Amino acid sequence: MPLEVRIVDNRVREEKLARMKFLIPLLNRYNYEYYTLDAPSVSDAEYDQYYDELVALEKELDLILPDSPTHRVGGAILEAFSTHRHLGKLWSLDKAQSFEELDEWVERIERLRLEYNERGSEPLPPLEFTLEQKFDGLTINLTYENGQLIQAATRGLGGEVGEVILAQVKTIQTVPLTIPFQGRMEVQGEAIMKLSQLAAYNQIHAEPLKNARNAAAGALRNLDPKVTAERKLDAFMYQVGYIEGLQFNTHEEMLQFLRDQHFYVNPFFHRVDRFAEIKQEIENFRTERQKLDYLTDGMVIKVNDMRTRQVLGYTAKFPRWAIAFKYKAEVQETTLRDVTWQVGRTGKLTPVAELEPVDFEGVTVKRATLNNWDDILRKNLQFAIGTLVQVRRSNDVIPEILGAVDDAPAGEEIKFPPSCPECGGEIEQQGVHYFCVNGLGCPPQIVGRMTHFASKGALDIEGFSEKTAQQLFNERNVKSVAQLFQLTKDDLITLERFGEKKAQKLLDAIEKSKDCTLADFLFGLGIANVGKETAKALAQHFGMLEQVMAATYEELQQIEDVGGIVAQSVIDFFHDQHVQEIIQQMLDAGVRPQPVTPMMDSASIDSPFAGKTVVLTGTLQELTREEATEALEAMGAKITGSVSKKTDYVIAGEKAGSKLTKAQSLGVPVLDEATFIQMLKASQQA
Repeated sequence: MPLEVRIVDNRVREEKLARMKFLIPLLNRYNYEYYTLDAPSVSDAEYDQYYDELVALEKELDLILPDSPTHRVGGAILEAFSTHRHLGKLWSLDKAQSFEELDEWVERIERLRLEYNERGSEPLPPLEFTLEQKFDGLTINLTYENGQLIQAATRGLGGEVGEVILAQVKTIQTVPLTIPFQGRMEVQGEAIMKLSQLAAYNQIHAEPLKNARNAAAGALRNLDPKVTAERKLDAFMYQVGYIEGLQFNTHEEMLQFLRDQHFYVNPFFHRVDRFAEIKQEIENFRTERQKLDYLTDGMVIKVNDMRTRQVLGYTAKFPRWAIAFKYKAEVQETTLRDVTWQVGRTGKLTPVAELEPVDFEGVTVKRATLNNWDDILRKNLQFAIGTLVQVRRSNDVIPEILGAVDDAPAGEEIKFPPSCPECGGEIEQQGVHYFCVNGLGCPPQIVGRMTHFASKGALDIEGFSEKTAQQLFNERNVKSVAQLFQLTKDDLITLERFGEKKAQKLLDAIEKSKDCTLADFLFGLGIANVGKETAKALAQHFGMLEQVMAATYEELQQIEDVGGIVAQSVIDFFHDQHVQEIIQQMLDAGVRPQPVTPMMDSASIDSPFAGKTVVLTGTLQELTREEATEALEAMGAKITGSVSKKTDYVIAGEKAGSKLTKAQSLGVPVLDEATFIQMLKASQQA
């Protein structure tokens, strides 16, 4: 290559690199304003324009700089987690569940303070406490050096060595990739999944997440960072665990430092100096926390003065200067009797804890989730059968095991099944989950697929239950949804609790279900990662079943909210020869998924809702939720499950809860049902 050409090429590359270095801090600032301050300074369109330019430059130069916001979409799948030794220990907190226990803690540290002042040269100031929310997520530890995020890890056993999750943490928009402070430091916080985001995720995924805490933990401990990115986590930071060249006088000063470094610090903070004030704040928060968009399980009380903290020091397990107050109703202790393994319709193996019955405010709990085998290992429960464990139950989560009670003796070993406990089939690991791969011969999978196919939201076959699916599998050898359309009255009337009238009614319902919408049919097929909303998006985009089945990866990704994982799931599903045969058998039996007229461009629709993002909450009186959704979509609206700054309207019926509260806090316009109906009628008459 001539020297002149090389010079020009190098100059062009340097210019493009300079442009990248201009765009990256600009975009990071916009992200900080949008996600952390909740005060965007530019429109979404302007942000997207800069972001797309950066992506194009990175692709052209084959270079991604360490602080680029494109890291947040998730990188390559990791082979395994490595370990990281923290610079400063991440201490767990002593716990109080009554005001008596809390009062004892305050009296104890006040006695220690007075004893020190009697013999110390420089007396400690009067006690002053800070009160913060106790978040219910996964503790993370971030390491920064020269202003760059260079490491992220879990707390780990003992708080000294955790697992490296840097690629996963980089997908969290509220974690800054760069900060103004140039020294070396570690920052501790809690990664969470907001409840509104959990609801939005479950709307578009066929495999719903059970609760926000496990969703956050599972996302960060997944070897595929793209899974983490899909869950759109947040992270509240609350502690500097290690820092070079800087000291803080108070905890309040430390939190302000974190804010100045652009960390996401929870706005809830109280400074008090009397025990009565602590009790009052705890009582106030007991009810207020139910309105929050994230899980909390108590309040953290800390001594504000840093020199007092140094004097008080630590026990073998806890800092003496901090304590967590946990609300009693949510966590109890009971004996873990056994662990059984359930197999769902997707083949996923889920461990279920069989418990000594325990009472939660009148509700008796005998079973609880353990989520997955990785969850058992993370909670150090491998040898917990027959020993005491902590169980949590609250309004928004099913009962779950938190871990073994401190100092509880080891029990019997929980053993992972070597093969599928239902069919003996081979087990395959996918991320942190394990699946039975014998989809065609595993009874729970077959029964689950039939039950899902007939459920409301899918083909809605009235009178068809899980018990019916089990009977048909056991006694009539029905092993696919296609065989439902081949049933006769003679097949049904001899089944237990089936007479001629009930049999005919079910056959009529099956016949009626043949005329179904394409979206319902796609949802009923049970495609991995395809929930109701995604099925609807596929139907609206492609219009016909044949086009969905033949869609390419690139065509699927053109649909909003369909990422790489969903696109690959759709392709894998429809490329399965058995699936193709089942679908053809249903079509031959007269099943007719109705073609869909592609949705009109919202710009061409004369409606106040055209192109608007709308959230429905509460109970409507004149319309069902489905009818309201259909009417809004017909007028060009996009319906979502969570409220954000991008929401244009919230339609609030009776008993509207946290979504209404969030809309009001963000200044999103709220329509009551009467106003919505009036706008709907006016639009239809226009």
